[in-house]
Amino acid sequence: MNHPILYSYWRSSCSWRVRIAMNLKEIPYDIKPISLIKSGGEQHCNEYREVNPMEQVPALQIDGHTLIESVAIMHYLEETRPQRPLLPQDVHKRAKVREIIEIICSGIQPLQNLIVLIHVGEEKKKEWAQHWITRGFRAVEKALSTSAGKYCVGDEISMADCCLVPQVFNARRFHVDLRPYPIILRIDRELESNPAFRAAHPSNQPDCPPELPNK
Repeated sequence: MNHPILYSYWRSSCSWRVRIAMNLKEIPYDIKPISLIKSGGEQHCNEYREVNPMEQVPALQIDGHTLIESVAIMHYLEETRPQRPLLPQDVHKRAKVREIIEIICSGIQPLQNLIVLIHVGEEKKKEWAQHWITRGFRAVEKALSTSAGKYCVGDEISMADCCLVPQVFNARRFHVDLRPYPIILRIDRELESNPAFRAAHPSNQPDCPPELPNK
């Protein structure tokens, strides 16, 4: 049986979320790299537009289907491969996981995504990204203050953790001061040595530039 194919870019946080989820669920998969910068962005070529009409990563070919959007993909994996669950059984805890996911995936990451930063312009992109990440992390930290145990929601890894770690990486990339967010930092430290998270890290991707092994 062929492995699922994940169209991914090494530094894409949306791709990263899916890589973490698939690793946690121990789903073997193959990566097809899509460079977001080479030749003006391979995501804009006609061939890839047929895979993902949004011209973004990730896209996942699995079970004879092609799925786009990282959160939809993670929910599909949860529903079709419920072993090693990434959503709690408790209804309120599930809602908290989804709350944190929404803050990150709707309220932070899209506003500092590559396509937005190109529109904002080189001179203002760092200030822009810092503003929206800081605003969002205040909300995440507040949410975690009532939900976190060892991880974002209680003591089991969830989809919220899959989304948090890549966003912390983005925050560091844009030199956001993370000292006001001790819970976020603690959870990120807790997860950095987890094998599923470590394997999904940008530096461990086949398309990571060789001169940037630790970036």
